[in-house]
Amino acid sequence: MEKVFPRRRLPPSSHYQEEESRDGRPPLVHRRSPRIRRVLPSRLGPRILLPPPPSLRPPPPPPLPQALPEPPHRGAAGAAMMDTVASSYANALAEVAKSNGTLEATVADMEKVDRLFADPAVQSFFANPTVASEKKREILAEISGSSELQPHTINFLNILVDMSRIDIIAEIVKEFDACYNHITGTELAVVTSVVDMGEDDVAQIAQTVKRLTGAKKVRIKAVLDPSLIAGFTIRYGSSGSKFIDMSVKKQLDEIASQLDFSSITLA
Repeated sequence: MEKVFPRRRLPPSSHYQEEESRDGRPPLVHRRSPRIRRVLPSRLGPRILLPPPPSLRPPPPPPLPQALPEPPHRGAAGAAMMDTVASSYANALAEVAKSNGTLEATVADMEKVDRLFADPAVQSFFANPTVASEKKREILAEISGSSELQPHTINFLNILVDMSRIDIIAEIVKEFDACYNHITGTELAVVTSVVDMGEDDVAQIAQTVKRLTGAKKVRIKAVLDPSLIAGFTIRYGSSGSKFIDMSVKKQLDEIASQLDFSSITLA
């Protein structure tokens, strides 16, 4: 006896729909709903590739490398950059000296360092890139021991050697003087003479500069110059803008400028 299975009733919303076949039996026929009916690609013609959205696009290739810029020369731009570097190191040293209360002692140290590196042989040795840093540090240790420099000053010089900045020590000393003057309200006066001046003469010059500038404190920096013959010169003010010349050389130059030798003839 043939077993008959009951027909299953599907809801109207189903994608399946009953349909009578030609032989009278009611099979289930799968029909695709119009809501999901798709058009075959053949009806659209050739396939067109659309560009991806901006978020999925690959980044553009990097530009071709250009020629590397030349290192700065010691012209106007190079000198400005060196002044900026020297100012950064000088400010750092001034902050350390101010924090540990050795600002005055550090000023004296930098004056010793300035006189030391004024020697062309010393300057050439430390500026030579072929000399190893270890050798430069050994020489610095010998110099520091004989000059009795502060420990932080010695450490500062070693850092300059390691960073290959010891060749701008003259600029750093100049910038450090400016930092010290700004912190303490001091006016710097550079006194140039033929021989070392006595303490009384230095004190008198300091009082004169203090009266002229109204500064709270005046610091005298002595420089020797045999070409002055005798007397002295004083340079003070912002970046040494004020100049007093009391040298014999100037007096001789003024006398020579007033004399007219054009009418003198030799027999």
